[in-house]
Amino acid sequence: MNGAEALLKTLVDAGLEICFANPGTSEMHLVTAIGKTDRMRPILCLFEGVVTGAADGYARMTGTPAVTLLHLGPGLANGMANLHNAKKARVPLVNIVGDHAPYHLPYNAPLTSDVSAHAAINSSWVETSTSADDLARLGAIAVQQARSGIGKISTLIAPANHAWEPTKSSYPALPIEPPPEVTSETIETVGTLLKNEKKTAIVLGGYALRQQDLLLASRISARTGAPLFAETFPTRHQRGAGRVNITRVPYFAELAIPVLSEFEQFILVGTTTPVAFFAYPDTPSLLVPSKAVVTTLASPEQKTLTALTDLADRLGAAPGLETIQERVVPEPPSGELTAAAIGDTLGALLPENAILSDEGITCSAEIFSRTAGAAKHDALTITGGAIGQGLPVSFGAAIACPDRKVVALQADGSALYTMQSLWSMARENTDVVIVLLNNNSYAVLNIELARLKAGAPNDKTLSMLDIGHPSLDWQHIARGMKVSTSRAITAEEFHQQFAAAMNTHGPHLIEAIVKQDVANLFN
Repeated sequence: MNGAEALLKTLVDAGLEICFANPGTSEMHLVTAIGKTDRMRPILCLFEGVVTGAADGYARMTGTPAVTLLHLGPGLANGMANLHNAKKARVPLVNIVGDHAPYHLPYNAPLTSDVSAHAAINSSWVETSTSADDLARLGAIAVQQARSGIGKISTLIAPANHAWEPTKSSYPALPIEPPPEVTSETIETVGTLLKNEKKTAIVLGGYALRQQDLLLASRISARTGAPLFAETFPTRHQRGAGRVNITRVPYFAELAIPVLSEFEQFILVGTTTPVAFFAYPDTPSLLVPSKAVVTTLASPEQKTLTALTDLADRLGAAPGLETIQERVVPEPPSGELTAAAIGDTLGALLPENAILSDEGITCSAEIFSRTAGAAKHDALTITGGAIGQGLPVSFGAAIACPDRKVVALQADGSALYTMQSLWSMARENTDVVIVLLNNNSYAVLNIELARLKAGAPNDKTLSMLDIGHPSLDWQHIARGMKVSTSRAITAEEFHQQFAAAMNTHGPHLIEAIVKQDVANLFN
């Protein structure tokens, strides 16, 4: 047994089953070890950002880590944007990153870099093995750290010779530390605040946006009169008919501040205090009033379900008080293909238990509002704001849940960052329908340009926000990666094509030529 084989056995014995990979020379012994076992499924991705984004999507749907296999510091760096999103999503993930043998490092070969420094940016735990014997031991710790609490990113750096040198055995799985409980004193404090007759809002995030947590939160809201809000970009939000509907904190600070300004108290459950996405002139960074009292019932790292259960008991918020969203089936839309029309089609045709990966950017808010009464589904959003997440996250979710239809709402500009996902979707025959929202523009940046009061833009300025010259041919891009396609210009065409895609297995891209009045999106 060599170090690579011992590491692999350690990982699979700890319950890891999937490896999203973009390996290189330094990882060939790990590739060979995976090839010798039927206990680890390798999934090749053509770009490291797809690797890390897919591992994020997989973890969101399973609650367990996938393995990523990455090539040295530059390969890890290529995957860093979606590791940032995964860190913000607080998901478990285990990176295995190859490196040069220690005796080769002093020669400063072209791919030599400080891998540990790269890894530390987005990882909660980083270690480099010191020998083949040490590799399996650190593999067990990497899994333990990734699965501790609600989930973290672990990175194990594996020098090439530690993979090929002999060792005696793998390492047993280590005990997992559960998320910390909320204290009875905290329950008592929050219960008292909710009874003091001050105007109070409850803001939910993380696991508090799962179905059972939302039921409890709805009962507490009904009992106390405190309305519920969701964080703007949740990791996984269970919504739709038969579940609790909840308003998201608006993305635009200028809209969020007036919404939240009426409240004197905020109770946070599984999230942090709402803040503006960026700094803007003459706009506060905090979205809540400066004099408001902000109290945490459960931090993002704590058990939200237990905390909400205890708080509901403390307040006498019994079953039956919750408000449940009814099924709403919009009429088939007609005319121009707008975000509203797309939202109505999804509201009518999205199948039960679908997974909706949302990187629709300027189309997202309208579609979100129009799918509140859709069949129950899980929504996955761009947690860290680093674009290029939507396609790989939808791919990873489809690997995690092969029996569920996955719909990727994907803006055209951000799709370019990780369009290699399409190839992996076709290779693995995943059941993903991509709604490619084509407006030939980085439309959100046109809005941000106005919000930042940078001055009247000229043609040169606007050219840096325009991806329509030349126009991208998404039909040929997708077909070149063996994904079937269609193109919709009207609402009727989109409704028909989406209906057909919902009844067909396998990856399919619908290019939706969206009509948008960018100047009025912010208003």
